Amino acid sequence: MPLFKSHPEPEPVAEPPARKGSIFSRNHRSASPEPVYNTTNNNHNRGFFSRRRSSDDSSLGQGSGNSVRSGTSNRAGGGFFGGNNFNVHKDPTVLAAREKLSIAEKAEAEADRALLAARAMVREAKDHVRFLEREAAEEHKRAKAKQAVANDVSRSAAGLGRHGQ
Repeated sequence: MPLFKSHPEPEPVAEPPARKGSIFSRNHRSASPEPVYNTTNNNHNRGFFSRRRSSDDSSLGQGSGNSVRSGTSNRAGGGFFGGNNFNVHKDPTVLAAREKLSIAEKAEAEADRALLAARAMVREAKDHVRFLEREAAEEHKRAKAKQAVANDVSRSAAGLGRHGQ
């Protein structure tokens, strides 16, 4: 066989043994069995969640004039996560996450309001304490002045009563 020879025509081969499907792939068969073609390019690298693409179908004889396949080639879905009719915005887990996010945002806004209210109450309490301190200082000054006047009056009264005894 030469090194640069083109691909030989695919040969029909008997049905290979049935493969077990995994939880990530769909076991889909059409109503009529499809013949399988043996090609030399069977080493497709498929990822963990991938499915057969239309380019892979063409390598199986889909695109050539020798195609004998029947049934629908446009399959809906393609595994556990590959459904075309799956709406991500209506997924219950997404809806639950959005609901939790909404609740958290409301709680955070309420916490911000409570924090602002607490700061205002602290400011009012400190202002009241300053007012009381000023008032007490003024009362102290008045009491000192009254004490000084009372001492003065007491000294003046000390000389009274010396003629009567």
